Amino acid sequence: MNKILDELENRRREAKQGGGQARIDAQHKKGKLTARERVEVLVDPGSFEEFDMFVSHRCNDFGLDKDSYPGDGVITGWATINGQIIYLFSQDFTVFGGSLSETNAQKICKVMDMAVQNGAPIIGLNDSGGARIQEGVASLGGYAEVFKRNILASGVVPQISVIMGPCAGGAVYSPAMTDFIFMVRGSSYMFVTGPDVVKTVTNESVTAEDLGGAVTHTTKSSVADMAFDNDILALREVRRLLEYLPASNRAGTISKKVYDDPERIEVSLDNLIPTDAGVAYDIKELIIKLADENDFLEIQPDFARNIIIGFIRLGGSSIGVVANQPKILAGCLDVDSSRKAARFVRFCDAFNIPILTLVDVPGFLPGTHQEYGGIIKHGAKLLFAYGEATVPKVTVITRKAYGGAYDVMSSKHLRGDINYAWPTAEIAVMGAKGAVEIIYKSDLSDKKKIEGHAKQYEERFSNPFIAAEKGYIDEVIMPRSTRKRLVRAFKSLEGKKQVNPWKKHDNIPL
Repeated sequence: MNKILDELENRRREAKQGGGQARIDAQHKKGKLTARERVEVLVDPGSFEEFDMFVSHRCNDFGLDKDSYPGDGVITGWATINGQIIYLFSQDFTVFGGSLSETNAQKICKVMDMAVQNGAPIIGLNDSGGARIQEGVASLGGYAEVFKRNILASGVVPQISVIMGPCAGGAVYSPAMTDFIFMVRGSSYMFVTGPDVVKTVTNESVTAEDLGGAVTHTTKSSVADMAFDNDILALREVRRLLEYLPASNRAGTISKKVYDDPERIEVSLDNLIPTDAGVAYDIKELIIKLADENDFLEIQPDFARNIIIGFIRLGGSSIGVVANQPKILAGCLDVDSSRKAARFVRFCDAFNIPILTLVDVPGFLPGTHQEYGGIIKHGAKLLFAYGEATVPKVTVITRKAYGGAYDVMSSKHLRGDINYAWPTAEIAVMGAKGAVEIIYKSDLSDKKKIEGHAKQYEERFSNPFIAAEKGYIDEVIMPRSTRKRLVRAFKSLEGKKQVNPWKKHDNIPL
């Protein structure tokens, strides 16, 4: 019996060495953790249960019959994070460069199937050279099997990808279909075709970092949500993100014990809005002051900064926040901000996370660049996402809510449940100057008359009371009491049940 137990321990020791000490040392020299070290940092201590530790590839071509490693380049299993069960896979770059083989893919598919079956998040730690060339179509088929599971798991369990090394070619499409993508600056990159192919085909000279590095994908392409300076920071932020997310679309409201008074009054908010309507302010100040314990997890902070998305807690419950940012482009909606917010709203709705919308929007950004870029269709995505969402939706208009952008930003007309406005709110088709120039064209030559018309328009429409009189605003509230009102509003909506007409699926304007 002891001999068998010793053999088991020896086999485990061998499997844990991956591609060997030399390759582990090479991984460390690049400033990267190994696949197993990443798992240890990510999960609760002692909670990881590994599957398929001894699986090896079945390929006999190109000398692979003499070259195999237990686990075949990917570590899979389940664990807990903050006490919540999760399933994960961690690609091991020390074994065949983390390349995907037929058996490697089967291991990944197994834990993805278990995550969906058992209603738990799936986390992928990506560090792979791509498909294992020696296996040909078998490895390509493995990718397709993983892709299929990403699709079927979408909206069922949260899917999180952490890019911690190369991720190229067909490999990029699995992370692209997950809900959140984190990257590591300087050591991770994603692209469909690498710099050498780009040079050959288009004659462009570009580095891997510029083509598909963390900065590129968090500031320009919006493929990734956040970037971090090293593996440890990225993995810790995954742990933080999971605190706000349910285990699955069948799970209830996410609540956590907090020590912040739900009745807390923020007097400073009474002076947040500048007296001059043309002066910007930082909407993040409002978000942070509303949140339990002033804790705000922002998503995609470096892309489309004219809109802010992320998670807070109110009264202990997880809430998704969408807010126009007056500091950037005056808070206008454009192509990028519409896409960014629409995807976030749909994620929250898929996982029953209530949505808070903070509105200060003068309209859609004008210009040929926006029109040629499809602002009509991209703006419609955000409109569609809000109108489709059946989770509790509470809206606060702090200042401007002009034109079609008023409608789009979770208005009462798009089934907003509770819509508040501050006394500083301006709800109108457009600003006073533009409006009177259209209404009183014949008086344009008379500056005094135009000024008088503008003042009259402002008195009539540049306030929240007309909308309140029509029932489009439920209440005009004091800024200082906003947190208290929101906590109570979301509490009152906990039992909300709203069902859309039956359909196979919608056809959002992609």
